[in-house]
Amino acid sequence: MEKQNRSGTAGKVIRCKGSAVCRNPGEPLVIEEIMVDPPKAWEIRIKILCTSLCHSDVTFWKISIGPFALFPRIFGHEAVGVVESVGEHVEEFQEGDMVVPVFRPNCRECRDCKSQKGNGCSIFGDKLVAEMPRDGTSRFKGMNGETLHHFLSVSSFSEYTVVDVVHVVKISSEFPAEKACLLSCGVSSGTSLMLMWMTGIGAAWKVADIEEGSTVAIFGLGAVGLAVAEGARLRGASKIIGVDLNQEKFEIGKKFGVSEFINPATCGEKKVIKEITDGGVDYSFECIGLASLMEEAFNSSRANWGKTVILGVEMHNTPLAINTYFLLRGRTVTGCFFGGLKAKSDIPILAQKYLHKEINLDGFITHEVNFQDINKAFDLLLEGKSLRCIIWMD
Repeated sequence: MEKQNRSGTAGKVIRCKGSAVCRNPGEPLVIEEIMVDPPKAWEIRIKILCTSLCHSDVTFWKISIGPFALFPRIFGHEAVGVVESVGEHVEEFQEGDMVVPVFRPNCRECRDCKSQKGNGCSIFGDKLVAEMPRDGTSRFKGMNGETLHHFLSVSSFSEYTVVDVVHVVKISSEFPAEKACLLSCGVSSGTSLMLMWMTGIGAAWKVADIEEGSTVAIFGLGAVGLAVAEGARLRGASKIIGVDLNQEKFEIGKKFGVSEFINPATCGEKKVIKEITDGGVDYSFECIGLASLMEEAFNSSRANWGKTVILGVEMHNTPLAINTYFLLRGRTVTGCFFGGLKAKSDIPILAQKYLHKEINLDGFITHEVNFQDINKAFDLLLEGKSLRCIIWMD
């Protein structure tokens, strides 16, 4: 792949002709020409090949008050691109590398990054910073000189973006670009879930550590719930129960291993789950973000050893009420952030599993649009018609 520095852009401001700028909350994005600064120390500038839209983009797009209501802003955090240039002290990447930016930092130097007990970063992982994580400044400017804010340390709705090295993972150039987008997201926030494939499959593999023959219940068959099902299928779960109000999700879920489907509108899911699993599932996953549903997921698990994994952030800030007697008998409940995965070590492994046809990514992509039609991707997601819409830059 030809290196972009040969065109003479390294170290210079790039006049970027394609960036989708959100100027006011809830308003359609506007394709604008902007200026993108060169990377500073420990940063790289990336030419985005394609990006995709996540519920979290929509969540923050709607926020009109509070510290996260920062406009004008460039959204986007699921993407794949090619390194155009690197800043000082960058040794991990070079021009022409195919990379996936991730919102979850992984410095590999702090105590948390070195530990196998979690996937946090004690140096860069405590705050959702609006700009670059090291100096708190933006690399984007409008043509009139105004500052354009970053989003989740990625801002992929732009032909070029600048990302800190702790937020970037190198992958094989053999990996299909449109599938690589699905490797980059995985936290939940706000009124919608910013959960994706990495969170779901990581929750099944690393957090729950599902064994062969286990029974599983998944509350919510969106992108993350389906990813949990895929992870459970690959681990050899004997029964994978999907719980969702949308009856059409069952047909979709079958592609990812869902063997039974329950619609809570027509029956009480807790009772049905216990009946068809002889007392409750070994593992339950809540993928929506409702305290009432988290309680149902917990109650559907087996009395003496059931494990409930919470993937959604409670959208109304409602506390979770659990009878401690059930905890004493052996049930557990745990949270899950980015599937417990460490970006720089785990994403390349999962990418290879896809290339070896061991895992299914293709079924998550339901739509594709060109960059000029990025607002159509928002419409599709808001209407519930899309799992993931790939947005092609070129």
